[in-house]
Amino acid sequence: MKFNHLICFSFLFSILNFPSFAQVGPKGKVKGQIIEKDSKAPIPFSSIRLFQAGAQKLVTGGIGDEKGQFSIDVVYGSYDVVIESVGFETVSQKGVQINKENHTLNLGILEAKSSSKTLEEVTVKGQKASMELALDKRIFNVGTDLANRGATAAEILGNLPSIQVDGEGGVKLRGSENVRILIDGKPSTLVGISGSGGLQSLQGNLIEKVEVITNPSARYEAEGMAGIINIVLKKNQNQGFNGAIETTTGYPENFGATAIVNYRKDKLNFFLNYGLFYRRTPGRGNIYQEVYNPGQTNYLQQTSQNNVRGMVNNIRGGADYFFNEKTVLTGSYIFRRTDVRRISDFHYLDYQKSLNNLYSITDRQQDEKEAEPNSEYALTFKKSYARKGKEFTADLRYLDYWESSDQLFTQVGKKPDGSAFPENTKIQKSINDEAEHQWILQADYVNPIGKDWKVETGLRTSFRDMTNDYIVTQKQETGEFTVVPGLQNNFVYHENITAAYAIWGTKIKKFSYQVGIRGEMTDIRTELLQTQEKNPRNYANLFPSAHFTYSLSPDNSFQLGYSRRVRRPTYNELSPFVTYSDNRNYFSGNPNLNPQFTDVFDLGHVKYFENGSISSSIYYRNTDGKIDRIRTVDANGFSVTLPQNFKNEVSMGAEFTGSSNVTKTWKADLSINIFRAKADASNIDPTYVSDTYSWFARHTSRFKLGGGIDAQLRANYEAPQNTPQGSRGYIAWMDLSASKDIMKGNGTLTLNILDVFSSRIMRSETRGTSFYTKSEFQGRLTQFNLTFNYRIKTTKQAAKQRRSMMDEE
Repeated sequence: MKFNHLICFSFLFSILNFPSFAQVGPKGKVKGQIIEKDSKAPIPFSSIRLFQAGAQKLVTGGIGDEKGQFSIDVVYGSYDVVIESVGFETVSQKGVQINKENHTLNLGILEAKSSSKTLEEVTVKGQKASMELALDKRIFNVGTDLANRGATAAEILGNLPSIQVDGEGGVKLRGSENVRILIDGKPSTLVGISGSGGLQSLQGNLIEKVEVITNPSARYEAEGMAGIINIVLKKNQNQGFNGAIETTTGYPENFGATAIVNYRKDKLNFFLNYGLFYRRTPGRGNIYQEVYNPGQTNYLQQTSQNNVRGMVNNIRGGADYFFNEKTVLTGSYIFRRTDVRRISDFHYLDYQKSLNNLYSITDRQQDEKEAEPNSEYALTFKKSYARKGKEFTADLRYLDYWESSDQLFTQVGKKPDGSAFPENTKIQKSINDEAEHQWILQADYVNPIGKDWKVETGLRTSFRDMTNDYIVTQKQETGEFTVVPGLQNNFVYHENITAAYAIWGTKIKKFSYQVGIRGEMTDIRTELLQTQEKNPRNYANLFPSAHFTYSLSPDNSFQLGYSRRVRRPTYNELSPFVTYSDNRNYFSGNPNLNPQFTDVFDLGHVKYFENGSISSSIYYRNTDGKIDRIRTVDANGFSVTLPQNFKNEVSMGAEFTGSSNVTKTWKADLSINIFRAKADASNIDPTYVSDTYSWFARHTSRFKLGGGIDAQLRANYEAPQNTPQGSRGYIAWMDLSASKDIMKGNGTLTLNILDVFSSRIMRSETRGTSFYTKSEFQGRLTQFNLTFNYRIKTTKQAAKQRRSMMDEE
């Protein structure tokens, strides 16, 4: 009951905060375009606000489009127009008149001068500079967050509303692990073969913005129950030479540097991003376990320490060729190599019958050397037409991923008196080679029909082949290494997916909608070559979507969305071999997994105020065949955790995000997600059902301390929740950051302390008919980072050339 009351109260709060100055009476329109003064390039996504003339009372506002154009409906009257753009000086027009004789006022082309001082001001005060809202997504400009300096992509995602990232780099969206992660709108080797593991090796300095799409339309892949996270990398297309250099140093060791440069002259634009960093990540964990055998209970107390050292090289380069300003061909190449040395130490204490009867002491060490080189080739053609919004895009890309792991395990067993325990002493080796090759071809076409109608269509096909060749051997008394039974095989995965979609959308006064349908044909074949186990899957599915928006005013609107989603098992969830580092707790894939299907409903509201904004949403998800992990433990206390298909899961919740300029020097953000989840895994065990109420919250405060110093505090909390086999404990942590511009605004120094109290600990309790397990894991301890960013401001402008190219159209 408390949960239901909280949802109702919070939703009513967002509704009651509608403006008291609702616009009534005849309306006109203010429109125009904002461009950069020197280069004449459009400035996208500017914030436009209209105040009562001569007063500070905000009447309405909006956001410009990607071409710098804006159009805002407003009742007749006299207004002061204020236009703010990230990195540019404010542009204003005072005393503009909207009346019957001047119904539509075109302000024409407005020019804004570049200004680092303005950028600093907008970063601290302007909510729209850090978050933008579109019909079906939220856009976060991550550079405005001080805690992102020197961070990885995984850490940046963990700083955004609705997203959680665990200590192992696993990403959740609104509490669900089933999220699709894209780079520049496409699958990429930068994400990693295992789903999201590569994000811990992608430097955040290379990221421009993150798009969070909780209810995707039919134009997107149907993959991902909770939605899509699209990471957009930095690239500039301004005339002349542009660039930035950033270096980071930290403790535990975190040394890195990135360079982002581009050069455009006439119709050619060259861009290059390079990142190099070295990082050491210490972690720790502990497990307590009880195993119930007939007439006897055995106990395990386990502790672990791990030290991961990694060197990462990221290179992304390419060129754009502009046939004209509406037609561009882009070729790009990405290369990343990650070299990792991982040393993990495990200490086991085994007891029989009681915790006073120690049976054995075991120490095991994993020494792993891992190399991950991967490449990506892409060719993209985009053509825009004279009719606004009409465009055609075609994209061809090839992904080549490879990973080689060489591991040595040394295990020493002792009896309680310290004497040798030969049966528990062993030396083992593991070799694990993984490879992925994927071709993707996609074409999209958008065609406006009339003034407010739009049709979108597209085709996509992908071919993916993956292999996992693994073997684990153990040293015998003769010195020979022989295969450990059941731990040698070659897993082969073939996947072909063909899709087509169509979307129809229109706008009628304050009401707009789009409906779509996507069809996907899937052909998957898995095979274990040594044991000749095959599991082919062929299925075709339709995925409808619908989005509706009702705008009470440009800064006050409701959104309703529906989509059907699919989650196909990932490579690691299918592969029968994952790791053998902790042989007491073995994690494996399941080649027999089936996809899960989800129906997603989402009702949202967003409202801008003079000093802030608030957005809220209520969502509902119904999932058939949910994929989640189940743990089993044998009589000797050795566990196996592998994914299985549950019968069903139903989840519902409410999410609220608010921002307020409390004072001129203090801005506060708050994000809260409250949800209920009912999981039914009774098809595996009749007792495996759960009904949980939980929530998580994130608060950020930003302060201007004077002397050009900005400070930021972020606090995070995730409440406990039940699972079909037990529960997950609470998580709480806090980050602190501060920055100061130096070198006449060309440079910025940032200091951040991540997880100040080293409290970001994953806790869980798991139960089965014959066991009880309690565990804690901390994947990263407190991290200190000092980052220096230098912006190269030697841009050579070419306004005349740009104008001549526009005239060619």
